[in-house]
Amino acid sequence: MINKIAPSIESAVADIRDGSTVLVGGFGNAGMPFALIDALIAQGAKDLVIVSNNAGNADHGLAALLKTGRVRKVVCSFPRQVDSWVFDSLYHAGKIELELVPQGNLAERMRAAGAGIGAFFCPTGVGTELAGDRETREINGRMYVLEYPIRGDVALIKAHRADRWGNLVYRKTARNFGPIMAMAAATTIVEVDEVVELGALDPENIVTPGIYVQRVVPMTA
Repeated sequence: MINKIAPSIESAVADIRDGSTVLVGGFGNAGMPFALIDALIAQGAKDLVIVSNNAGNADHGLAALLKTGRVRKVVCSFPRQVDSWVFDSLYHAGKIELELVPQGNLAERMRAAGAGIGAFFCPTGVGTELAGDRETREINGRMYVLEYPIRGDVALIKAHRADRWGNLVYRKTARNFGPIMAMAAATTIVEVDEVVELGALDPENIVTPGIYVQRVVPMTA
């Protein structure tokens, strides 16, 4: 019998290793898997590479993880916001690396990983420092830069409802990067508001099929 409901949040994150690349869902606080991040903090993995839309807000969630000093590098689109003082402090002290990726590129690089695409050409960033020394090519009169997939060892995401097979539906903006991160990671761990019986989710409304999900952590009994 397939049952992906984790016995506890601690067990769900127990095997995350030092040096892992962790994809963390969320658009600011919307869809941020706060409970899973807190569990990862308690678990103690270090030397992590975090891939997320931004680099944390205030002192909670992703910012709280950064504050532990166990994140080596952040790959994101919006590292600096009015309440990103934890990242700012670490970055200016030379204690954390940053790879800045335009938001559309960030999403497409993870989607490419999930779709098995080896690389793709994109016009965003051509002629800027963001392109680095990567290959550029003219296609139909426009310049493009070669982008590579972003794959995660683990994805920590939040969904609204799940069944025990790991099928997921999301709530409005909280959906954001969750579906593509689930595809791009070797192990996807999902924090959900509610677990429902098999068949309770309309198949036409399931956004992330359970094939992409390994563990489900319900936040309610």
